[in-house]
Amino acid sequence: MKDVELKLENSNIFPNNEIRGKIEVRYQGRYDGIVINTQILNSNQLIIYKSYNGRPISQNLSRLFISKDNMPENKAEFTAVIEFKPSEPHDIKFRVSIIQEHKEIESDVLFAKLVV
Repeated sequence: MKDVELKLENSNIFPNNEIRGKIEVRYQGRYDGIVINTQILNSNQLIIYKSYNGRPISQNLSRLFISKDNMPENKAEFTAVIEFKPSEPHDIKFRVSIIQEHKEIESDVLFAKLVV
């Protein structure tokens, strides 16, 4: 089993539709939290995170850190959105990393498709 695992509700993503994801940490050591980075390949556009664990995010974030203190049972859920209309399909790379004292300990990568 992976120390950290990222799952998306749907791997086909449409502009202006909510993206829902879940993260589970099984790492047995100490850690401060997790960070989620997302890259829309062959594009300068960003994904905007809207909430985590039911808490709305007031500012536009394209990189999300969730403290271990905000992860009951070492789990987190998030929502995000892509707010631009692409002219062509893109692959999207989601990467979640466990962070301890500003260092990455473990990570998981998942790819999705931005559909036109």
